Amino acid sequence: MFSNIDTTEILLIVLVTLLVIGPERMPEVLRTLGLWVGRISRSFAAMKIEIEQEIGMDDVRRQLHNESVMAQMKKIEDEVNHSIHPPAADPSADPSAETAEVTKATDDTPQHSP
Repeated sequence: MFSNIDTTEILLIVLVTLLVIGPERMPEVLRTLGLWVGRISRSFAAMKIEIEQEIGMDDVRRQLHNESVMAQMKKIEDEVNHSIHPPAADPSADPSAETAEVTKATDDTPQHSP
């Protein structure tokens, strides 16, 4: 919000504030400003907590955590199952199996002599 304010602009704001308020009232004004900022900050924090309770953010966070834990457990279970019982080789996926079947088929064909 205030990311593009330079030092000269801040000094100008402080100088104008000092001239308008005066040096004798400046500590009192800053103290009051600090109190108001603190009250507003606490109010926003309280509203945030109330809204989170209203929509059940704790339940949502707990559910998301449980889902991520279950996904990790499923992944570990799959890895363990694949390391203990490697998936069976599918003969249709293995090109050497197709070559062996073709070779066997050509060996079984009757030979004709010319």
